[in-house]
Amino acid sequence: MKHSFVCGNPALDFAATVRSRLGTPLEMLSSPESLDDWFRESGIIDGDTKCQRADLDEAIVMREAIYSLVHARVDGGDYDSDALSIVNDAARTPPVVQQLTPLGRRTDGTPAQALSSVARHAIEVLSGSDAPLLKECANHECTRVYIDRSRGARREWCAMDPCGNKMKAAAYRARKRADKPASVAGK
Repeated sequence: MKHSFVCGNPALDFAATVRSRLGTPLEMLSSPESLDDWFRESGIIDGDTKCQRADLDEAIVMREAIYSLVHARVDGGDYDSDALSIVNDAARTPPVVQQLTPLGRRTDGTPAQALSSVARHAIEVLSGSDAPLLKECANHECTRVYIDRSRGARREWCAMDPCGNKMKAAAYRARKRADKPASVAGK
């Protein structure tokens, strides 16, 4: 699997396809094929959508709109009207189509239908019962927003690997440095 799905909603995972926005950004949707992979790995579709460069460009615009809306929701700010238009326009397109086959359910669609499904997930998470559970990862290098369904809403990281492990290791090293006697630290 090339992509990560730890946020609890496909739209949140889609918005997280740029890693480390505050540091050195890592673009996970670098080609039409990587977008096809994301759609398939996320479960939005079962086959390939045969994405083209224009589909990738549209997907990146959609991703940034979702990212903007999600962060506005988490920060308690106002939604950007352009971002709202982008997501709502995509949601008006028919979504992917589920079919019953002799082997079970199969979901197919075009890139526009797949993006419509992602937009609908964004609308659902931003306006539904999970909206108050949205949290940003406590790892200052990570910009993922996830749904915190933990008991007491005490989850701090999008996932233990890598964010939780990295933060716990840093805290451990900081404690060890603080515990060294002054004479040992001065050597």
